[in-house]
Amino acid sequence: MRNAHRAEGAAAYMKHVAPFIGISAPDRRAALKSAWKDVRLPTSDELGNAALLLMTQPEREYHYAACDLIEKYIDQANDYFLAEYLEPLLTTTPWWDTVDGFVSVGVSPLCWRYDATTIINEWSESGNIWLIRAAIGHQRGWKRNTDVDRVFDLCDRHWQNKEFFIAKAIGWALRDITAFNPHAVQRFIIEHPWKNSVALREANRGIERALKLRD
Repeated sequence: MRNAHRAEGAAAYMKHVAPFIGISAPDRRAALKSAWKDVRLPTSDELGNAALLLMTQPEREYHYAACDLIEKYIDQANDYFLAEYLEPLLTTTPWWDTVDGFVSVGVSPLCWRYDATTIINEWSESGNIWLIRAAIGHQRGWKRNTDVDRVFDLCDRHWQNKEFFIAKAIGWALRDITAFNPHAVQRFIIEHPWKNSVALREANRGIERALKLRD
Protein backbone atom coordinates (compact mmCIF):
# COMPACT_ATOMS: atom_id res chain seq x y z
CA MET A 1 0.00 0.00 0.00
CA ARG A 2 3.02 2.29 0.24
CA ASN A 3 3.04 4.96 -2.46
CA ALA A 4 6.30 6.90 -2.61
CA HIS A 5 4.98 9.65 -4.90
CA ARG A 6 1.91 10.29 -2.76
CA ALA A 7 4.01 10.08 0.40
CA GLU A 8 6.41 12.76 -0.78
CA GLY A 9 3.60 15.05 -1.84
CA ALA A 10 1.81 14.67 1.49
CA ALA A 11 5.03 15.22 3.46
CA ALA A 12 5.79 18.39 1.49
CA TYR A 13 2.25 19.70 2.04
CA MET A 14 2.66 19.14 5.78
CA LYS A 15 6.06 20.89 5.79
CA HIS A 16 7.81 17.55 6.46
CA VAL A 17 6.63 17.43 10.06
CA ALA A 18 6.65 13.63 9.61
CA PRO A 19 7.21 11.08 6.83
CA PHE A 20 4.20 9.51 5.14
CA ILE A 21 3.49 6.01 3.88
CA GLY A 22 1.35 7.40 1.07
CA ILE A 23 -1.99 5.78 1.94
CA SER A 24 -5.11 7.73 0.96
CA ALA A 25 -7.59 8.62 3.69
CA PRO A 26 -10.32 6.30 2.33
CA ASP A 27 -7.87 3.38 2.14
CA ARG A 28 -6.63 4.10 5.66
CA ARG A 29 -10.13 4.19 7.08
CA ALA A 30 -11.11 1.01 5.26
CA ALA A 31 -8.06 -0.82 6.63
CA LEU A 32 -8.76 0.40 10.15
CA LYS A 33 -12.42 -0.56 9.94
CA SER A 34 -11.39 -4.09 9.02
CA ALA A 35 -8.70 -4.25 11.72
CA TRP A 36 -11.03 -3.03 14.47
CA LYS A 37 -14.05 -5.05 13.42
CA ASP A 38 -13.77 -7.59 16.25
CA VAL A 39 -12.07 -5.39 18.85
CA ARG A 40 -13.89 -5.23 22.19
CA LEU A 41 -14.71 -1.88 23.72
CA PRO A 42 -11.56 -0.47 25.33
CA THR A 43 -11.34 1.15 28.71
CA SER A 44 -10.48 4.82 28.82
CA ASP A 45 -6.86 4.01 29.66
CA GLU A 46 -6.59 1.37 26.94
CA LEU A 47 -7.91 3.86 24.41
CA GLY A 48 -5.48 6.55 25.49
CA ASN A 49 -2.47 4.26 25.62
CA ALA A 50 -3.24 2.78 22.20
CA ALA A 51 -3.48 6.26 20.70
CA LEU A 52 -0.21 7.29 22.32
CA LEU A 53 1.46 4.14 21.01
CA LEU A 54 0.32 4.96 17.50
CA MET A 55 1.84 8.41 17.91
CA THR A 56 5.26 6.87 18.58
CA GLN A 57 5.35 5.54 15.02
CA PRO A 58 7.18 7.82 12.59
CA GLU A 59 4.73 7.89 9.69
CA ARG A 60 1.89 10.38 9.78
CA GLU A 61 -0.80 7.86 8.83
CA TYR A 62 -0.31 6.21 12.23
CA HIS A 63 -0.98 9.57 13.87
CA TYR A 64 -4.16 9.91 11.83
CA ALA A 65 -5.07 6.39 12.95
CA ALA A 66 -4.74 7.55 16.57
CA CYS A 67 -7.26 10.26 15.78
CA ASP A 68 -9.56 7.76 14.04
CA LEU A 69 -9.31 5.45 17.06
CA ILE A 70 -10.38 8.17 19.48
CA GLU A 71 -13.23 9.20 17.22
CA LYS A 72 -14.52 5.62 17.14
CA TYR A 73 -14.30 5.03 20.88
CA ILE A 74 -14.67 8.52 22.36
CA ASP A 75 -17.66 7.39 24.42
CA GLN A 76 -15.27 5.21 26.43
CA ALA A 77 -13.12 8.18 27.51
CA ASN A 78 -13.50 9.35 31.09
CA ASP A 79 -13.16 12.81 32.62
CA TYR A 80 -9.38 12.38 33.07
CA PHE A 81 -8.80 11.70 29.38
CA LEU A 82 -8.22 15.33 28.42
CA ALA A 83 -5.33 15.79 30.82
CA GLU A 84 -3.86 12.30 30.79
CA TYR A 85 -4.04 11.51 27.08
CA LEU A 86 -5.25 14.30 24.85
CA GLU A 87 -2.71 16.79 26.14
CA PRO A 88 0.27 14.56 25.21
CA LEU A 89 -1.45 13.59 21.96
CA LEU A 90 -1.80 17.26 21.05
CA THR A 91 1.88 17.91 21.72
CA THR A 92 3.42 14.81 20.10
CA THR A 93 4.73 15.62 16.61
CA PRO A 94 2.24 18.51 16.54
CA TRP A 95 1.05 20.26 13.43
CA TRP A 96 -2.31 21.70 12.49
CA ASP A 97 -3.56 18.46 10.94
CA THR A 98 -3.35 16.27 14.04
CA VAL A 99 -4.09 19.07 16.51
CA ASP A 100 -7.29 20.05 14.74
CA GLY A 101 -8.20 16.40 14.34
CA PHE A 102 -7.82 15.66 18.04
CA VAL A 103 -9.75 18.81 18.92
CA SER A 104 -12.67 17.77 16.72
CA VAL A 105 -12.91 14.12 17.78
CA GLY A 106 -11.68 14.34 21.37
CA VAL A 107 -11.38 17.75 22.97
CA SER A 108 -14.71 19.15 21.80
CA PRO A 109 -16.90 16.16 22.76
CA LEU A 110 -15.19 15.72 26.12
CA CYS A 111 -15.48 19.42 26.95
CA TRP A 112 -19.17 19.10 26.13
CA ARG A 113 -19.51 16.09 28.42
CA TYR A 114 -17.38 17.23 31.37
CA ASP A 115 -16.48 20.49 33.07
CA ALA A 116 -13.09 21.23 31.52
CA THR A 117 -12.76 24.83 32.65
CA THR A 118 -9.52 24.29 34.54
CA ILE A 119 -7.61 22.40 31.87
CA ILE A 120 -8.76 24.70 29.07
CA ASN A 121 -7.51 27.66 31.11
CA GLU A 122 -4.22 25.84 31.70
CA TRP A 123 -3.82 25.16 27.98
CA SER A 124 -4.67 28.75 27.17
CA GLU A 125 -1.96 30.05 29.50
CA SER A 126 0.60 27.32 28.70
CA GLY A 127 2.61 29.23 26.12
CA ASN A 128 2.41 26.17 23.85
CA ILE A 129 0.90 27.26 20.55
CA TRP A 130 -0.83 23.92 19.95
CA LEU A 131 -2.44 23.76 23.39
CA ILE A 132 -3.53 27.36 22.98
CA ARG A 133 -5.01 26.50 19.59
CA ALA A 134 -6.83 23.54 21.16
CA ALA A 135 -8.16 25.73 23.97
CA ILE A 136 -9.53 28.34 21.57
CA GLY A 137 -11.17 25.63 19.45
CA HIS A 138 -12.47 23.48 22.29
CA GLN A 139 -16.12 24.17 21.39
CA ARG A 140 -15.82 23.43 17.66
CA GLY A 141 -19.06 21.95 16.37
CA TRP A 142 -21.24 23.09 19.27
CA LYS A 143 -23.09 25.53 16.99
CA ARG A 144 -25.90 27.31 18.86
CA ASN A 145 -24.89 25.60 22.09
CA THR A 146 -21.56 27.45 22.02
CA ASP A 147 -20.77 29.45 25.14
CA VAL A 148 -20.07 32.60 23.18
CA ASP A 149 -18.74 34.61 26.13
CA ARG A 150 -16.32 31.82 26.98
CA VAL A 151 -14.99 31.64 23.43
CA PHE A 152 -14.73 35.42 23.23
CA ASP A 153 -12.73 35.43 26.47
CA LEU A 154 -10.25 32.93 25.06
CA CYS A 155 -9.97 34.89 21.83
CA ASP A 156 -9.49 38.11 23.77
CA ARG A 157 -6.60 36.63 25.76
CA HIS A 158 -4.68 35.93 22.56
CA TRP A 159 -5.93 38.63 20.22
CA GLN A 160 -2.54 40.33 20.03
CA ASN A 161 -0.60 37.09 19.58
CA LYS A 162 1.09 37.22 16.17
CA GLU A 163 1.60 33.46 15.92
CA PHE A 164 -0.19 32.39 12.73
CA PHE A 165 -1.69 29.16 14.06
CA ILE A 166 -3.15 30.91 17.10
CA ALA A 167 -4.54 33.79 15.03
CA LYS A 168 -6.05 31.28 12.61
CA ALA A 169 -7.72 29.45 15.50
CA ILE A 170 -9.23 32.72 16.72
CA GLY A 171 -10.52 33.46 13.24
CA TRP A 172 -12.13 30.05 12.92
CA ALA A 173 -13.72 30.30 16.37
CA LEU A 174 -15.21 33.68 15.50
CA ARG A 175 -16.29 32.45 12.07
CA ASP A 176 -18.16 29.54 13.68
CA ILE A 177 -20.08 31.97 15.89
CA THR A 178 -21.05 34.12 12.89
CA ALA A 179 -23.19 31.22 11.67
CA PHE A 180 -25.73 31.99 14.40
CA ASN A 181 -24.70 35.35 15.90
CA PRO A 182 -22.77 37.50 13.41
CA HIS A 183 -23.62 40.72 15.26
CA ALA A 184 -21.88 39.48 18.41
CA VAL A 185 -18.74 38.88 16.35
CA GLN A 186 -19.04 42.33 14.81
CA ARG A 187 -19.17 43.84 18.32
CA PHE A 188 -16.15 41.78 19.36
CA ILE A 189 -14.16 43.11 16.41
CA ILE A 190 -15.16 46.71 17.12
CA GLU A 191 -14.07 46.30 20.73
CA HIS A 192 -10.65 45.03 19.59
CA PRO A 193 -9.15 47.83 17.47
CA TRP A 194 -5.69 46.23 17.37
CA LYS A 195 -5.65 44.59 13.97
CA ASN A 196 -5.21 40.82 13.93
CA SER A 197 -5.27 40.41 10.16
CA VAL A 198 -5.39 36.61 10.05
CA ALA A 199 -8.23 36.34 12.56
CA LEU A 200 -10.13 39.24 11.02
CA ARG A 201 -10.00 37.70 7.56
CA GLU A 202 -11.69 34.51 8.76
CA ALA A 203 -14.20 36.33 10.97
CA ASN A 204 -15.20 38.74 8.24
CA ARG A 205 -15.73 35.90 5.79
CA GLY A 206 -18.18 34.41 8.24
CA ILE A 207 -19.94 37.73 8.81
CA GLU A 208 -20.32 38.38 5.09
CA ARG A 209 -21.67 34.88 4.48
CA ALA A 210 -24.12 35.11 7.39
CA LEU A 211 -25.47 38.50 6.39
CA LYS A 212 -25.89 37.41 2.75
CA LEU A 213 -27.96 34.43 3.90
CA ARG A 214 -30.21 36.77 5.84
CA ASP A 215 -30.81 39.13 2.90
